Amino acid sequence: MSEDTRELVIIGSGPAGLTAAIYGARADLRPLVIEGEPSSTSDQPGGQLMITTDVENYPGFPGGVMGPQLMADMRAQAERFGADLITRKVSRVNLSDNPFGIWVGALDTDEPTYTADALIISTGARSLMLGLEAEERLIGHGLSTCATCDGFFFRDQEIAVVGGGDSALEEATFLTKFSSKVTVIHRRDQLRASKIMQQRAFTNPKIEFAWNTEVTEILGDDRVGGVILRDTTNGNKWELPVTGLFIAIGHLPNTALFDGQLDMDDQGYVVTGADRSTTSVEGVFACGDAQDRRYRQAVTAAGSGCMAAIDAERWLESRHR
Repeated sequence: MSEDTRELVIIGSGPAGLTAAIYGARADLRPLVIEGEPSSTSDQPGGQLMITTDVENYPGFPGGVMGPQLMADMRAQAERFGADLITRKVSRVNLSDNPFGIWVGALDTDEPTYTADALIISTGARSLMLGLEAEERLIGHGLSTCATCDGFFFRDQEIAVVGGGDSALEEATFLTKFSSKVTVIHRRDQLRASKIMQQRAFTNPKIEFAWNTEVTEILGDDRVGGVILRDTTNGNKWELPVTGLFIAIGHLPNTALFDGQLDMDDQGYVVTGADRSTTSVEGVFACGDAQDRRYRQAVTAAGSGCMAAIDAERWLESRHR
């Protein structure tokens, strides 16, 4: 099979990738978006918004919008301007030479499926989960991984946060703006969070702690109705009635594909230049949650997708001068 040569290829199709596709297509680059394959995680076409119900903090939707609908609209907009999208998963890349090699599907061939003069990485990140059976069923129905996104829906309710690091305490503190009580569930008797974050949580009257405790079961058929907790010191179990459960045990960027080929930080996020989307390889750009360990919001991902497309367009232009 002969390779398909493209001026711009985008790997990933969340808000960052699709925004990059819109801007790239409007620049007449006819980008190819390799959007991934359907799955039950955020590593899929449309990214984490595909497992999000109401999105109320994306500008332009005063009544809110469903996550999958927002992604479908972005996808249609990219196609309208001439972007090509394929629902496949990239299995290998070669960034050592330009044009860059991109393999889709089987790895038993030396010839890449596509080559690209410029490449935008928008593979996103996924929240680490507990591995419980009910997670897939209840995500977006009382189970969340983003307090900023979903906290508003739990006004005057009792909820819980799982985790013991800065992210967990930031989520818990933020959620006290809405909820009547937040229980932080931590499997140890000490937190990993910074001292200042601990102090804020300990002095917040709405936050309680369940020490040496882990969640063994999430209750509820169509919405979270409580959790079963287990004491890690003696094995005793009990039920904690809550209407919301926020899991904050970390994120994992979907960047294993680029190991050894791009500079990454100690958590696997692609390192980009200050105020730009450039990476350690000339002609390769990164945007969205694959390089953002701080904000992780749909609107910031979309903004960085715009940056990546503009950076790629200008870089491609510079090669022809």
